[in-house]
Amino acid sequence: MILNSSVTVAMNRRRYFRSSLRSRESSTSDIDPREKIKDYLRKFVAFMCSQVGVGALVVCYTIIGAVGFSRIESRYNDTIGDTVNEIRSNYSTELWFVAERWNVFNKTAFYLDTNEKLRSFQNEMVVVIKKGYHGPDSNTKWTFPAALMFCLSIITMIGYGNLVPKTSWGKFATVVYAVIGIPLYVLYFLNMGEILAGCFRWVYTWLYECSTRKNEKIQRRIVVPTTACLWVMGGYVLIGALMFSAWEQWTYLDSAYFCVTSLCKLGLGDFVPGAASKDGNESKLVINFIYILVGLGLVAMCFNLMREEVRVKVEEFREDFRQCLEDTRVRMFECCRKYKEEEF
Repeated sequence: MILNSSVTVAMNRRRYFRSSLRSRESSTSDIDPREKIKDYLRKFVAFMCSQVGVGALVVCYTIIGAVGFSRIESRYNDTIGDTVNEIRSNYSTELWFVAERWNVFNKTAFYLDTNEKLRSFQNEMVVVIKKGYHGPDSNTKWTFPAALMFCLSIITMIGYGNLVPKTSWGKFATVVYAVIGIPLYVLYFLNMGEILAGCFRWVYTWLYECSTRKNEKIQRRIVVPTTACLWVMGGYVLIGALMFSAWEQWTYLDSAYFCVTSLCKLGLGDFVPGAASKDGNESKLVINFIYILVGLGLVAMCFNLMREEVRVKVEEFREDFRQCLEDTRVRMFECCRKYKEEEF
């Protein structure tokens, strides 16, 4: 009897496990494939919105945009350069005829005729420049590194203005690219600021604790001061000034001026990397792209740290002001009490 009962119990357990496995398989097989796709998409979006995913998404977005813009704008047939060459050739020929006609025998007529030709040449060049002539040919400017810097200037809202789309598709793509890329950059700015601020806060706290005595107990909250942020940004601008002065043949003042205006997102456009690379080698623009992208992350870090310091200062001021009001109230109460005691 005992043996039979143990056998039946074992068989019931096997049946129970088999039924549970079948129920699990049936439950998993009953899941709609659309729900699986939605679940995968949710996980992908959650990863891309994370601190690591946003940085990778910004880099991939700029690379895709650089490839797209370089292919769209490289098909543009720029005839303005041919027009400028024709204008220069015509007026050079006319000036030669003026010099041949008057030579040096009639200096006044020579000056009047020459000034008239130069004034006409100037007026025609102004018209051509207003139509979008910037000097070099458009096909040679839209390389991949230059398009990468163009995409970075769009999503970061720097807008140097030295490189602009001329085709209709390029202008339409710029609008769509900016509408999607600017919110993406804002998300990158916030996330990267939190990451770098946390790392810098940890390093500063560790150095502060190492510099203090071991027997001292640090009870107050350690806050990164504004001077530390300014030293970091000053050192980063100094590195950029040395780098751009060596690569672009700028002065140290002009290089520092470019770094500050770019990191502050002013985008004046009077100094733009790549102008000195006349041999077509613009590979250094990729390093410039990394420099500006990392520098904007450092600006976000300093913004977070300075905001934390301001918050702490405001809390301390509020506590001190509250304590001052309390002390004033106690003193006024004591003065009133002493005055009443003297009267009676």
